[in-house]
Amino acid sequence: MSVWDDLVGQEPVVAQLSAAAEGTGGLAHAWLFTGPPGAGRSTAARAFAAALQCEETPRGCGHCASCHQVLQGTHADVEVVRPAGLSYGVKETRALVLRASSSPSAGRWQIVLFEDADRATESAANALLKAIEEPPARTIWLLCTPSPDDLLVTIRSRCRLVTLRTPPVDAVADVLVKRDGVDPETAEAAARAAQGHISRARRLATDPQARRRRAEVLEVPRGLTSVGPAVAAAEALVKAAEAEAKAQTEELDEAETSALRQALGESAKGRMPRGTAGALKELEERQKSRATRIKRDALDRTLLDLASYYRDVLALQLGASTGLVNTELAPELRTAARNGRPEDTLKRLDAIMACRERLDANVNPQLAVEALTLALRTG
Repeated sequence: MSVWDDLVGQEPVVAQLSAAAEGTGGLAHAWLFTGPPGAGRSTAARAFAAALQCEETPRGCGHCASCHQVLQGTHADVEVVRPAGLSYGVKETRALVLRASSSPSAGRWQIVLFEDADRATESAANALLKAIEEPPARTIWLLCTPSPDDLLVTIRSRCRLVTLRTPPVDAVADVLVKRDGVDPETAEAAARAAQGHISRARRLATDPQARRRRAEVLEVPRGLTSVGPAVAAAEALVKAAEAEAKAQTEELDEAETSALRQALGESAKGRMPRGTAGALKELEERQKSRATRIKRDALDRTLLDLASYYRDVLALQLGASTGLVNTELAPELRTAARNGRPEDTLKRLDAIMACRERLDANVNPQLAVEALTLALRTG
């Protein structure tokens, strides 16, 4: 066992980070972890943080107290930042920079692991840049973004780049079988459907509701025969994303609110002390922002599932040697490929990507998805 065990199909990255942790590969004060969604950016950064704090040799043993604390998120000198909403502001960043400037209390380093660092606003990014330009001697920043271009060029130029790749399907399936006890057939199907997104594959493999929702999305193309069904399909897709997001946020919100109320001194009868309304209101605002982000992420996953359908159709039309993502729909996909043209399939894929861009620009989800389903219709 080691801290690197959860990095699937990332052997070059493990070698790079292991060498840095051992002091043989050069240790920078700022690192930028990039790669496609699901590749394991945060997993790699957390494993690296554990190796840096490890008390044993070789670094990253996975069983010492420091490794265990980092991996569990309880190490006093490793702060993990997860932006709850759509953005991370300058106020939070300045407070983070101040905390990062302190000396480590027990570990070898003071480490800040900033997930989704691309969510930092322009002002926040400038505050972060100043901290990275003049870092304290024992502070290390670990930033995670999908692409280097998602950060200011002045920030990424001061970071050591770590590039993760999309894990191969067989590697993801093997992890699901060995670590999650999934049967090989289900694991292989989930790994293909997730297209290398490890956490998505795990959810598809272990959650029947997630598989059902994905199957419903893949039924959409066959029903887009005219304007009426297209509009109805858009409404169904948006509502499905809202339901998935609601299921995720309700559990998180309830636990957070309960914990805060107790911390603020809630009485046995549920009454709160004076002066606590502001803190509860601030939590509520953060939760609303997070709910918006989770809904958008759920809708984006829906669009990617939809894109996989047309990707398979295009592969069949062009006679590509790559395997199908949705093998269970092979007869339907072959029929769609025969009855259509590659040019039209490409236009549909472009429409899906355009919809993702509109959603990222805060266009009303219902309007954006309606425009998409109207563009996808065959009638």
